[in-house]
Amino acid sequence: MSVNERIFFSRAAVEKFLLHPIYKSSKIIMAYSSTALEIQLGEFFFTALSHGKILAIPFIRGREMFAAELLSVDELEIGAYDILTVKNADDKIIDAKKIDCIVTPGFAFDANCNRLGKGGGYYDKFFVNAINAKKIALAHDCQIVDKVPIEQHDMPVDFVITPTKIFSYK
Repeated sequence: MSVNERIFFSRAAVEKFLLHPIYKSSKIIMAYSSTALEIQLGEFFFTALSHGKILAIPFIRGREMFAAELLSVDELEIGAYDILTVKNADDKIIDAKKIDCIVTPGFAFDANCNRLGKGGGYYDKFFVNAINAKKIALAHDCQIVDKVPIEQHDMPVDFVITPTKIFSYK
């Protein structure tokens, strides 16, 4: 996809998420800082903050992922794996149990909401503690495949939202 196509399709997926009941009812949302090939979430950050949502951004310490509150996009800095995270994240940790929704990245997804991540297992481990969070993946249509290989520790997301479809965990 061209840059313009990625932006167009990202906006379509994000707009669909903004209309979803899970977004509307969530007070605390954790969302990742997207890389160039993922659904772009930069505008989503501004929108969620303007809607009065508490926005958390993941950060890695050691082999564990945490969520840190983002008050302004000006607080973002390069963190582990060259991914944007919150400055002074250790001072802004949000308890995983308080998170209502986790916008989850992945390379590929299937219609059963299984996800192929980047292999670190950070999200799967985080999901165990985020017991009240609905897990949402925003993806390009080309990221939907027939079957994602899963291992015993892999956890599906509750919904996968693309620009044209919404898949729910069965």
